[in-house]
Amino acid sequence: MKTKLFAAAVAAAAAFAGSAFAQDKPVVKLGYQLPLTGNTAQYGQDFRTAAEIALARFNSAGKPFKVEIVFEDSRSDAKEGVAIARKFVDDKAIVGVLGDFTSGVSMASAQVYKEAGMPQLSQTASHPDYAKISPWQFRNITTQAQEGPYNADWMKARGYKKVAIIAEQTDWGQTVVSNFADEFKKAGGQVVFSEFFNRGLADFRPLIAKIAREKPDAIYTGFFYEDAAQFLKQMKQLGVTIPVHSTSAAYNQQLIQLAGADAEGMHLTATFLPSNPDPKVQDFVTAWKAKSNGVDPGQFPAQAFDAVNIMLAAVERASPNPTREKVRDELAKTKAFPGVTGETTFGPDREPAKKLAKTVVRNGQFVAVEN
Repeated sequence: MKTKLFAAAVAAAAAFAGSAFAQDKPVVKLGYQLPLTGNTAQYGQDFRTAAEIALARFNSAGKPFKVEIVFEDSRSDAKEGVAIARKFVDDKAIVGVLGDFTSGVSMASAQVYKEAGMPQLSQTASHPDYAKISPWQFRNITTQAQEGPYNADWMKARGYKKVAIIAEQTDWGQTVVSNFADEFKKAGGQVVFSEFFNRGLADFRPLIAKIAREKPDAIYTGFFYEDAAQFLKQMKQLGVTIPVHSTSAAYNQQLIQLAGADAEGMHLTATFLPSNPDPKVQDFVTAWKAKSNGVDPGQFPAQAFDAVNIMLAAVERASPNPTREKVRDELAKTKAFPGVTGETTFGPDREPAKKLAKTVVRNGQFVAVEN
């Protein structure tokens, strides 16, 4: 009996010691600014879910330290973003930050991180000038400087000679138009119509009617899935059958759910497909669906998942005692990082070298195509 009691006491002591040891692990903090409320809240909520999946896996992998992520709601507002950046900078335990969602908020916040020397990695800021702000800014998403020419060449190869271009009235939307139009014209194409619209536009029909009058061979668009679904549905309502191409910003399973059969035939670029048989992609898809009622992840959650993992890898390489400068330097050394959006390598300009895939909506699914 005494032997059993002694063994139980030893086991209890070991369990307590193990628990105490786990609690005594040093903690490294990261900040993540993202929209959790407001018109773009769904994107921020998806980023948070993806980040939590990545963080849980990292912390359960037996590392000698633990990482915590502090999430702050920017509401996709530049003033809020700047306030959050100042809060993160003042927290000396935070050695790196992720976000924001839009280029505008990311770039406003970047001014604070630039002055303070805080590494910032955005999963979606695609404005060409973002990474130029300072050596502290990184991104793992393709920019319109890459997507625009890629899509222009693709559409020219498909035989389109005359195109109409529409995009949301933002800094990002302007880069969609300029980067595509310059390359398309250089290749001998003609832009017969170009116009901007306000995000969240309820009625695209007057704009669609204007486009139809110009009789373009195709339409190139710069919008996110909510506007894309509305635009496609209203095109069908008006009986307009002009082919539509778009950027990766529209790539989201919600586009198909909202537009239904009206999304059929839409072409767009992407860096992530949930149907990709790569084991790491399928592993992420399974984890995502378990937290998202069985819905496939879109490209942006995949971008966030990779961004968090890239940052965590940099923190680990900068350990022990990672500092903001060490984390920045390790981020800059990122080469062929094996993410679910493909390999990521940061060049000297902290821009990612990534491959784009051509996709089309076919039978209610995003399908990879060659042309």
